[in-house]
Amino acid sequence: MSTPHSIVEYLSQLRAALRGADPALIQDALYDAEEHLRAELADQPGRDEATMLEQVVGSYGAPDEVAEIYRDQEVTIQRALRPPPVPRRRSLIGRFFGVAVDARTYGALFYMVLALATGIFYFTWTVTGLALSAGLSVLIIGLPFIVLFFGSVRVLSLVEGRIVEAMLGVRMPRRPVYPTQGTTLMQRIGRMFSDVHTWTTLCYMWLMLPLGVAYFTLAVTLLGVAVGLIAFPLALLFRHDWLGGLYVDHRVMIDWGFGSHPPGLGDVLAASVVGVLLLFATLHLARGIGRLHGYLAKHMLVPRAAD
Repeated sequence: MSTPHSIVEYLSQLRAALRGADPALIQDALYDAEEHLRAELADQPGRDEATMLEQVVGSYGAPDEVAEIYRDQEVTIQRALRPPPVPRRRSLIGRFFGVAVDARTYGALFYMVLALATGIFYFTWTVTGLALSAGLSVLIIGLPFIVLFFGSVRVLSLVEGRIVEAMLGVRMPRRPVYPTQGTTLMQRIGRMFSDVHTWTTLCYMWLMLPLGVAYFTLAVTLLGVAVGLIAFPLALLFRHDWLGGLYVDHRVMIDWGFGSHPPGLGDVLAASVVGVLLLFATLHLARGIGRLHGYLAKHMLVPRAAD
């Protein structure tokens, strides 16, 4: 690989050396490299880019060397994101109940509950920001406001990425996309509007409201019903009228499709079994939703070409 003579060429070679790597890794590597190179160039204004790069390649590393370092670091990061190993169960029953020892299950479940709050905030922020941007665009403060708004959306995408990575175990960028150098304000604004990543990020923020409502409703409803069924025997202990070893309230009726009747011992046991099965089914559902949402966040918040 030839020695780069400009920062753009260095980054192009680094991107080529990282071809096939995780898009989040590529974004982090390009940001770190460009930030370091721009800082080196700013420290000694008298040097041109070619001279600076000749010295930096020896200290920071050539593009292929830097790419190899980041690939090695990625192995460690991916290992850290994996949940603790659990015993492999071959039976269907073992796999069904084994979800309870999977750490990612509870991360996904907590994310489903948290998604309502984050979804409301993201939706409100983006809709308000777009409305104000359109309204202020005819004023002199409109352009700076638009730039600040789009910048804030990218910051929010990083925050959401950290939440997704921590709770769902999906590798997300730790660095933003580095701002384009040597462009005017109008060019930057034009780039923001023409960049597909900007609109996929906004769409993600909009989608988080209905998704957050759905996730929260599913999690709270299913867990509430499951826990209620499991606790059904305890509830009957506080009823009056002792009958067959159970406190039975004849105002409480149950119907399994064979006619309504006061709950007896068999009904209580059946309700508890159904509650346990529903609880574990909910955990499986939460883990599946976590995987699907991680895939969605990865493809909407991380630019494919790393800009």
